[in-house]
Amino acid sequence: MTTAPADARQPRLSELFEAGLDAPVCLTWELTYACNLACAHCLSSSGRRDPRELTTAQAKAVIDELEAMQVFYVNIGGGEPTVRPDFWELLDYATAHHVGVKFSTNGVRITPDTARRIAANDYVDVQVSLDGATPEVNDALRGPGSYATALRALTHLADAGMRGVKLSVVCTRHNIPQIDDFKALADRFGAQLRLTRLRPSGRGADVWDELRPTAGQQRELYAWLLDHGDSVLTGDSFFHLSAYGRSLPGLNLCGAGRVVCLIDPVGDVYACPFAIHDEFLAGNIRDAGGFAGVWRASPVLQRLRAPQTGGACRSCGFYDSCKGGCMAAKFFTGLPLDGPDPECVRGFGEELLAGRATDGTDRPRPSADHSRPVLVPLTRRPTAPPVSACDESPLSGARP
Repeated sequence: MTTAPADARQPRLSELFEAGLDAPVCLTWELTYACNLACAHCLSSSGRRDPRELTTAQAKAVIDELEAMQVFYVNIGGGEPTVRPDFWELLDYATAHHVGVKFSTNGVRITPDTARRIAANDYVDVQVSLDGATPEVNDALRGPGSYATALRALTHLADAGMRGVKLSVVCTRHNIPQIDDFKALADRFGAQLRLTRLRPSGRGADVWDELRPTAGQQRELYAWLLDHGDSVLTGDSFFHLSAYGRSLPGLNLCGAGRVVCLIDPVGDVYACPFAIHDEFLAGNIRDAGGFAGVWRASPVLQRLRAPQTGGACRSCGFYDSCKGGCMAAKFFTGLPLDGPDPECVRGFGEELLAGRATDGTDRPRPSADHSRPVLVPLTRRPTAPPVSACDESPLSGARP
């Protein structure tokens, strides 16, 4: 029997992931762009349903593929996924086919009955979105009444005996001062706090400059995460903060196209949930070979899995910690992908941001905007109905 040399180093898990896997560990699947809210920072610019949405049969075919590929779980979002009339049918189909489901919701359809239904399924996890520990902070970003809706959903889930519910917070300069309050709120409902980074994606691109945490708040958040890392989830959102010196819990790498990807409501596959742009469009599940063919052969994903040089960041002593930061954050702020993260804790991103055009014309825009148009009061009733029910209401056709 031969043994490995004593000095042979086993590769780190993150190093194995950098080259990509045969199947994603998990993937994000936006079932619909329809949403009852119009959050200012929505990463997918959701609001109106897209008439080309995958049908129930097509969605089930995707689930069959994920089962065959042994995908561990799927993170379902939107829009608001629960307003899709077949949402509960698809959820049951997925878990019956050994694909775990974690879905994100603003809570609008979490009733006592649906909460009991969720709690009875061991393969379902739910995260309720809340971006302020008080109504004033939350509703300014997510819309009037959204705080009360989220807390009502958390109450129903707790009453149904659901444990491990996630309280999902996008960190902004307005809510980082409330971080301890968020933790207390999660504890109150027997939930787990999940903190994610604000990205300049979708409508978030329009508010990123005014909402992103200050440099001082980033340092404060980093220290807080080090103290609470074992009890708080981040989804590797903040690996760019590791350049402060000590790595945060997690893989600390950009998983785009390597371990994660996004399927959008019409079946388009993007390398990253935060990079909905033609630059990162890998294919469509309707293409020959289906999702598996896109994941395994897309030139876009192959490019992301190739060894990265690090570009301008390679000479930085902290590159091995932060890996240059978030691809989507760089792209949508108009910074080079092989350069520093716009929120680089060493300050290099700020230098590049200062050189951008003040009118934003030098920054990429998302490939599509599903936001509902601003309603202008009419002096008389229109003489014709809307083109479709979806134009009138994003909830049209949805069962209560």
